[in-house]
Amino acid sequence: MLLRLAYLAATNAFAFLRLLPMSNRDKDIEILALRHQLLVLQRQVGKPAFTDTDRAILAGLLHHLPMGKLRQLLLLVRPDTVLRWHRNLLKRHHATTCMPKRRGRPPTVRSIRALILRLARENSSWGYRRIHGELASLGIKVAASTVWEILKEHGVPPAPERQSTTWADFLRSQADALLACDFFETRTLTGARLYVFAVIEHSTRRIRILGATAHPTAQWVVQLGRNLVMDLEDAGSRARIMIRDRDSKFTPAFDAVLADAGLEIVRSGVRIPRMNSIMEHWIQTCRRELLDRTLIWNQSHLLDALREFETFYNEHRPHRTLKQAAPLRPLPKPTSVPGQLRHLEVRRRDRLGGTLHEYQHAA
Repeated sequence: MLLRLAYLAATNAFAFLRLLPMSNRDKDIEILALRHQLLVLQRQVGKPAFTDTDRAILAGLLHHLPMGKLRQLLLLVRPDTVLRWHRNLLKRHHATTCMPKRRGRPPTVRSIRALILRLARENSSWGYRRIHGELASLGIKVAASTVWEILKEHGVPPAPERQSTTWADFLRSQADALLACDFFETRTLTGARLYVFAVIEHSTRRIRILGATAHPTAQWVVQLGRNLVMDLEDAGSRARIMIRDRDSKFTPAFDAVLADAGLEIVRSGVRIPRMNSIMEHWIQTCRRELLDRTLIWNQSHLLDALREFETFYNEHRPHRTLKQAAPLRPLPKPTSVPGQLRHLEVRRRDRLGGTLHEYQHAA
């Protein structure tokens, strides 16, 4: 609207300059011709439509005329309408210049908003009144309704709905005490089916491949359980919970071996692999990075490849959960500042005939 108003104002200014050299007689003739054309248009048009720009120009040109002279003019609208347009222009100007642009309370400081969300995230049983009290004890003065509005704006549910612990929250809070195990199968070149049994630690992501066989009998599974218990004792593991699915290969004797070692068995739901998601994710990694890229000849070949992959996974492969460190190898200290690094010599070490690559600094 402002650009159109400026354009029309410039056009009228040039039109006014055109009238300066004209005589009074020429002006009177032009006025009479324009009035007659206006009468013709009034007979043809029922109700003309005016834009906001048209109203602003007419109100600005005619507002200084008294009502008597305004009624004598030949207009498409009534004189009262022109005066109403002028009053609306004054109200709009007054509202934009004199009225405050922001009403109500001032906005809450961003750091306070972040603190409110942090308190709600770290304390699931705290409602907005409890969070308001904690802020008051820190010397931060905000209204309780402000705390409630911030929580509602960010989709934080009330305290009773946040107190329920989800399975994902349980896994994160108990990671140091959790182990997970599972069977997965693979096939050799001859089509023989082999079953692999592996265990992973939630906290360190260390993987243990305990064995592979074509016939997973109950005695074989129980022996793998005893091997696992001895390995955990030698490593000084603090794990106390073992997550497994409801596979029939896990016999009561296997559970008894783990229970004697102080490990509690937690079974996942029926057809709910997400309850054992970390183990399932490792199986996908093993297939993608090893089994899908290797031709397995027999059981002995499979065990050799899995042992090599276990070493690679635990001692070299980076993990996002561990901030790109390996389960059994912390990140080394930076060799130098990246911008000042002049000479960099890195060598590659191949595993399994080049299926797996490790990169190290040259000695």
